Amino acid sequence: MSDQSKTAELEWRDGVIPVAIQFDDPYFSIDNGLAETNHVFLAGNDLPARFTDGFHIAELGFGTGLNLLAAWQAWLKSGQATPLTYTSFEAYPMEIASMRKALSHWPELSDLTHEMLDQLASGNFEINTPTLCANIIIGDARKTLPAWYGQADAWFLDGFSPAKNPELWGTTLMQAVGNHTKIGGTCATYTAAGHVRQSLASAGFTVTRVTGFGRKRHMTTGIL
Repeated sequence: MSDQSKTAELEWRDGVIPVAIQFDDPYFSIDNGLAETNHVFLAGNDLPARFTDGFHIAELGFGTGLNLLAAWQAWLKSGQATPLTYTSFEAYPMEIASMRKALSHWPELSDLTHEMLDQLASGNFEINTPTLCANIIIGDARKTLPAWYGQADAWFLDGFSPAKNPELWGTTLMQAVGNHTKIGGTCATYTAAGHVRQSLASAGFTVTRVTGFGRKRHMTTGIL
């Protein structure tokens, strides 16, 4: 990808699961990353039931792009007539070749994967198709999110583990998430850490601890 940012440093678990060396954390569930995304981020935000024209998803942690692909696929299956708007904040973008390797595990997403990666390969961090308008904002979200002018209908909070990547779960950043959420908008995350739930509550979300995916007993959802 572009030289304007630091790229993610990876190692591969079992040859298929990318692990961020800096955070010692995998990018997706070792059980089934796509099923985890559907459970945590789509169902956690009551999607696709809430999809409407002009719906806007925002995300902390673009990673492999799996969440975007799952949301895009759900958008298409729901029969929406307008493009899905998607904004993601990422400090350490993954190289295209690594993304392609990670996403090859889900051939059912292959058409969307190729379209996404072909557009990202230009280095512009934008994807524009008749059904998706996506922008990946590169840099420290503690700086880039407060400066953003958007308002999201739903948030995918998908940074690395709060214990290993605390910068992406702090009170100030969670407040910025709240500030950039439409009234009635939602958020979801795989973590049920008490300080994360408290920060989201302080930011204006009504927070609920619900059943997590796979080996994780609990996760968090919220509505503003």
